[in-house]
Amino acid sequence: MSEVVRKWYDERSEYEWGRLFQDGFHQLEFLVTMHFLEKYLPKEGLILDAGGGPGRYTIELAKRGYGVVLLDLSPRCLEVAKEQTRKAGVQERIVEIVEGSVTDLSRFMNDSFDGVLCLGAPLSHLIEDTHRVKAAGELVRVAKKGAPLFVSVLNRYGLWRVLLRSGENLTGPFPDELFDYGTHRSDFPHPKSFRRTGGFTEAHLFHPSELRRLMEESGVSTLTMATCEGLSSDLEEATNVLYKDSKQWQRWFSLLLETCTDPCILGFGTHLLYVGKKG
Repeated sequence: MSEVVRKWYDERSEYEWGRLFQDGFHQLEFLVTMHFLEKYLPKEGLILDAGGGPGRYTIELAKRGYGVVLLDLSPRCLEVAKEQTRKAGVQERIVEIVEGSVTDLSRFMNDSFDGVLCLGAPLSHLIEDTHRVKAAGELVRVAKKGAPLFVSVLNRYGLWRVLLRSGENLTGPFPDELFDYGTHRSDFPHPKSFRRTGGFTEAHLFHPSELRRLMEESGVSTLTMATCEGLSSDLEEATNVLYKDSKQWQRWFSLLLETCTDPCILGFGTHLLYVGKKG
């Protein structure tokens, strides 16, 4: 399975670097996540960006003075990260850029990091339950006692809504596996919904309660959960219209931050963010 996901991101590494900044709607994932990083990260320290791809969060945290270790499955994404790190002039803050999987962080000692990130849905690319449990355990193991952990995944109900938009493109019925187990396969036909990337790779779609249970059973106390797209979920075009008006955009984004943790909408967004603290 890791080879399927690695190949997918290797082939789309440049897109992945620009994904969060291609328009206002996609920026919401980054902006909402940064809001919670700023709120819960310690003022300084060493941060692990596990599954950090081409390094958007790594570079942003390095700019703010943190030491950062970036780990990802995709060698091509890491090449992009090295290039962008140089362009940003933050090489001295990057402790290490290393290829690896979130299921095996054995290169790092217990209690190594002052904060642990697993953003952009690495846990969602682990189809087997046992692999998700192992990865969560590893993320907790390498965090220091009391350190915050930030984990984002693909939201089950949010992705179902996205996939519904491609219904007219289906050559057959929605697969039972998608609804029974929240399992998305790379051969699922949905060219319209993922028009920029021509589909999507293997993924497990989380229910909010499932993500919370996974992390708490791994030794984390929940601080908060948020849907990154919030009230803009599945409203890409309307959100991008607002983005063109800076005053309207600021008002809307403030409203999103006020409401993104509301349990009523946690399951609606494409990306679900969990914030916890190691006990």
